[in-house]
Amino acid sequence: MMDKSALLKAVQAAQVGNWHDAHQIAQDYSDATANWLHAVLHKIEGDEWNSKYWYARSAGRSYDDFLDITSELSAIHQSLL
Repeated sequence: MMDKSALLKAVQAAQVGNWHDAHQIAQDYSDATANWLHAVLHKIEGDEWNSKYWYARSAGRSYDDFLDITSELSAIHQSLL
């Protein structure tokens, strides 16, 4: 089950560059939004294979949907409001 408040905290952590804390939260959930965030975190990390693995579990999202990480994190944030 998705915990929007936890995922919002994870997005906020990612937005300020705290990859580790964001990842710790994201990996605790398995819904499409958490998987999307998890995919973006691995994109930030530079792990394209792992990122694409999580995108495949994010309800139709794709690695190439966003070229800008900041915009993508903002879109995740908006989807949680």
